Amino acid sequence: MSMPWHRLDPQLFQRAQQLLDENWIHQDPELALVLPVVLERGVGQDWHKAGTFRHHLYGVARSLALWRQPHDVQLLGLLHSVYGNAFVDLVKFDARTERARLQELVGEEAEYLVHLFCTMSRSQFINKVLERDFDDDGGMELELNGPAPRATVQLTPREVATFIIVSMADTIEQWFSWQEEIYSRSPNVDISRKQTVHWAASLWPGPMRPPSRKISQLSQLGLALQHPGLKNQLPIPPVFDQCTQSVSKESDAAATSLYWSVIQLDQPLVDLDVVTHVLEQAVRMNPWVGEPQMVLAQVYLSADRQEDAVRAAQSALQCFSAWGNAWDKRVQWDAWIAWTRILLQSAEEGTWPERLDKLNNLALRV
Repeated sequence: MSMPWHRLDPQLFQRAQQLLDENWIHQDPELALVLPVVLERGVGQDWHKAGTFRHHLYGVARSLALWRQPHDVQLLGLLHSVYGNAFVDLVKFDARTERARLQELVGEEAEYLVHLFCTMSRSQFINKVLERDFDDDGGMELELNGPAPRATVQLTPREVATFIIVSMADTIEQWFSWQEEIYSRSPNVDISRKQTVHWAASLWPGPMRPPSRKISQLSQLGLALQHPGLKNQLPIPPVFDQCTQSVSKESDAAATSLYWSVIQLDQPLVDLDVVTHVLEQAVRMNPWVGEPQMVLAQVYLSADRQEDAVRAAQSALQCFSAWGNAWDKRVQWDAWIAWTRILLQSAEEGTWPERLDKLNNLALRV
């Protein structure tokens, strides 16, 4: 059975490489202007899901930069939770007294997007997008956060497209198994569950397993950008083949389970045939994340299948380059890319070491 490999887009990979440097954000004049003000608010010390709040804000902005979004959208990504929202209590700017300060810093249009993203009902927004509940032109009426009866706001088609794309970047940067447990079935979370009863699920960071449902949901958010009123509002993210393909809930869950069974060594360990078939099936069921393809590339190398390893490694690099963030949060995005490049180099040169200890010597030759 054939494999759904992706061709490595050299231009996309080059853009991704430019973002591997931690200082990339300081080289953008508009984003760099905002950084000192954001950093002085202590974002590097705040916990946030799989890292710190600084790590999260930078990661969201990185995906948006990779997706070539305009600067007001990138600024929204960098500041998307600074007024706080219904999901987090992190308040770095007081919306009652500091909106003018942020407007001076980023401009009125970008600040308006930040404030609206923080104050609108994002749960309702995601549900309406998933249900394709748009106005004919792609706009949407949405409730604001607060007690009933809630005020409403009319989103323009560009605002809808902006918030879909930022939501995709926001989700891929942070979601992993711990969040999947405590926020199960987001955006429709069961708020009746007690922490004392589900204490095991609450232990942070948990096993760091990739999420089992979110890629399917993200693919549906991406497909919504094909709405005639939304399609030409902003650059379409390169994920899911320019947001034209989807992953079913069943395939998403099964692919994650198959991949994780290999990572947990819950497969025969002596021969490579079983683990190869398991990973290949995981990739067929969800070909839009790079980590299963990267692990499969290493398995191919161990089996002396260099040509297959080249295809798997290139496909993995394409996925990593398309997202700008890791699906498997055990290590960061740049580390996944670095090891995948080692695998690709070894496959192309036929230099994969036979001795186990020689793996420690591997280095990328640029």
